[in-house]
Amino acid sequence: MTAIDWVFDHPVAALVVACEVAFWVFLAAAVAARYVLRRRRLSTVLLLCEPVIEVVLLVATVGDLLAGAEPTWSHGLAAVYLGYTVAFGRWTVEKVDGWVAWRYFDGPRPPVVPKRGRAALRHEWRLWLRVVLAWAVACGILGVLALIASAPEQRAVLAGWAGRATLVMVLWCVFGPVWQLFSDGGASDRDEPVRDEPVREPGAVDGSTRPDAARGDVRPGPVT
Repeated sequence: MTAIDWVFDHPVAALVVACEVAFWVFLAAAVAARYVLRRRRLSTVLLLCEPVIEVVLLVATVGDLLAGAEPTWSHGLAAVYLGYTVAFGRWTVEKVDGWVAWRYFDGPRPPVVPKRGRAALRHEWRLWLRVVLAWAVACGILGVLALIASAPEQRAVLAGWAGRATLVMVLWCVFGPVWQLFSDGGASDRDEPVRDEPVREPGAVDGSTRPDAARGDVRPGPVT
């Protein structure tokens, strides 16, 4: 089977792959527009294309079933992928932008992820809550797809993906915050390494460019 045959046999799965590639292409273009070209508006427009990608995938997935296609593993994969992008998409953008600004454009160093203490535990719980959000979105979409499905065996395929998403959520909790809680052995904040917090200019707010950007001097800052 050639790659073209696979795309025609699994159009939704191929679209998931295309959406993932498009996500990183638009993110790289947005970062380049902001820091290399110093075109903040262009960068914002490129980032606004990211949620459009998710909408296209959602419409294509639902439309494929409404057109008479049988639910397969690719529809379940699309639902799980949409849940991940809703929960971790913006977080990924901020992480990449902060790292690029610090590594190549003299921006502030991103905060160091804490390894011990209550701060590390809070960090793990926050990550797990994102996983819960991804699970909720994925299961919601799977539920909609199950309503469209016409046969019990088709609903079983979608229910299997809901089960996989639930398993991931439970395992993340066990090996994330719960593991951190017990592996720390009651460590206090004194055991936690010093974190390098990003330095902001007076008057700047989270998620915005520094005041002197209005004069054309665009310094590194989070992509909005």
